[in-house]
Amino acid sequence: MFELRDAGKAFGDVVAVAPLSLAIEPRRTTVLIGPSGCGKSTLLRLMNGLVAPDSGSVAFDGEAVTAATAIAVRRRLGYVIQEGGLFPHLTAGRNVSLMARHTGWPRERIAARLNELCDLTRLPPSALERYPSQLSGGQRQRVGLMRALMLNPDALLLDEPLGALDPMIRFELQEELRDIFRDLGKTVVLVTHDLHEAAFFADRVVLMQNGGIEQQGDMADLLERPASDFVRRFVRAQRSSLSPTDGAA
Repeated sequence: MFELRDAGKAFGDVVAVAPLSLAIEPRRTTVLIGPSGCGKSTLLRLMNGLVAPDSGSVAFDGEAVTAATAIAVRRRLGYVIQEGGLFPHLTAGRNVSLMARHTGWPRERIAARLNELCDLTRLPPSALERYPSQLSGGQRQRVGLMRALMLNPDALLLDEPLGALDPMIRFELQEELRDIFRDLGKTVVLVTHDLHEAAFFADRVVLMQNGGIEQQGDMADLLERPASDFVRRFVRAQRSSLSPTDGAA
C-alpha cells in the first residue's frame, strides 16, 4: 500500500530519516517503534505527503506522493495524532464532518455517517454537540479517530494516538482500536515508543534508530532473534512490561 525507496529527510543539519526503503502491506497493521527522535513521526509524514523527501521516492497504492498529488492522496488517508488534533472552535460533530462538508456531502449522508461512526467508536451521540474542551481525553481521541474515518479512507496513519491518555483509558482504547482495525480490514501504520503497545497491535513491527530501520518483522523476531545490540537493549529496557502472550496478540 505504501512503498518508500531510498527515501530520506533532513531538517538543516539534522537527519530525521536516513535514506531507507520500506514496503507497507495492505490490510495489515504495521507499527513503527523506537526511541524519541528516531524518525518515526517524520516517516509517517513522508507517507502522507506532509513533508517531501529530500532523496528517493514515496508511493501510495502505486501513485507517487508529490506536491502535485499530496492533497488527493491525503483524501484517501485517515491521520490521527495525540489528543486528536481537534479544532477547539468547532464542536466534535463539526470536527468529524469537516472534510465531508468541504467536499460537498449532503446533510443526510453526513448525519448517517456520524451515526455509524458513533456506533463504531462507542462515542455517545450527545458528545457531538460538545466542544473539544468539554470532552474527556478518551472522547477526544475517539472524535479524532472518527474524523480520520469519516471519508472511509483506504489507510489509517496514527501518530502516538494514545500517548497522552492515562493508563486505564489507554488500555480500554487499545482494545477498542484493535477491534476496529480488525473489523474494517484497513491498512494501518501506527507510531509508538511503547513495546507493549506495539505487541498488542502489530502484524509487523519496524524498529527504528537514528533515522534508519534497525530491524523489522513480527514481534517474535524482535524478542527472540534481535538483529543487533541496540535491538537487544531496546527490548530488554521494556520487556519487563510484556506479558507472555503479547507477542502473539
